[in-house]
Amino acid sequence: MQYTTTLKRNNDFRRLYAKGRSAVMPTMVIYARSNKSGENRVGFTVTVKLGHAVTRNRVRRRLREIYRLHESELRRGSDLVVVARGRSVDASFRRLEHDFLAACSGLSLLEEGRQ
Repeated sequence: MQYTTTLKRNNDFRRLYAKGRSAVMPTMVIYARSNKSGENRVGFTVTVKLGHAVTRNRVRRRLREIYRLHESELRRGSDLVVVARGRSVDASFRRLEHDFLAACSGLSLLEEGRQ
């Protein structure tokens, strides 16, 4: 991830949940809020309810790859948290990618030419 660092502190996640804007899709929820830096910070959350570690890690890897592929299309200077929902376990990569881009478009996170 070229222009991105990861969110790791619980306080950062809580701030986004409380004060960030959100976009809800069948496979994921994205919380976003602008930050003062010129880089994006991203965190991924996959709950234990989705399955065992292998299942959760597969979903997390897919979401990370989707973010990596479309990182250059996103505006810089935002904090994002991507929360996987139950349907993300059985969803195809293409479906996850479509939902990610639709949620980002709804939150105005895509660069001007990509919306």
